[in-house]
Amino acid sequence: MRGLLVDFGGVLTTNVFESFRQFCTREGLDPDAVKQIFRERGEGLDLLRQLERGEVTQDEFSPRFGALLGLKDTTDLPQRLFAGVGPDEPMVEAVKRAKDAGVKTGLISNSWGDRGQYDDLDMFDGVVISGDVGMHKPEPEIFRLGAERVSLPPEECVFVDDLKENCEGAKAVGMTAILHRGSESTLPELERLLGVTLA
Repeated sequence: MRGLLVDFGGVLTTNVFESFRQFCTREGLDPDAVKQIFRERGEGLDLLRQLERGEVTQDEFSPRFGALLGLKDTTDLPQRLFAGVGPDEPMVEAVKRAKDAGVKTGLISNSWGDRGQYDDLDMFDGVVISGDVGMHKPEPEIFRLGAERVSLPPEECVFVDDLKENCEGAKAVGMTAILHRGSESTLPELERLLGVTLA
């Protein structure tokens, strides 16, 4: 394997769904209310996909998603949802070490419309952000584009994501995928596949 492609939220950051739970608790909602909208209610997932593809803006998304949650205040809703997210330092450092060791590194991220969250892209040889390219994970095309942007065939790339469906999408185009459940399990597997020391 000569390429390492990673997700952003939930891989290079702390757990996104835990931040959603914290948001729900602050708002007096069921702790899993946001997760349930994405997983169980079609209109919630459809709206998220539109935001990820850049078809709706954050300002358009906030009142529509807030209505699904029954919120009165929908100001800056994406920022509030992600308020509990911070960097996952071991994973960030691992990507930098992989690049220093000669591994091609890339980002494939479903964005929420805010480019400000991607504040350190120097560690990547190639970047694919869903809202910029009009497609989203787990669509096969976005994984092929990610491999293309690091100048490697998909078969030579390892992809890391915290969502099973995105890992399945990567596998469908020939990538080796790791379902991320924490650096403690992901880093040893990456070291084995890439043949480099990352921790």
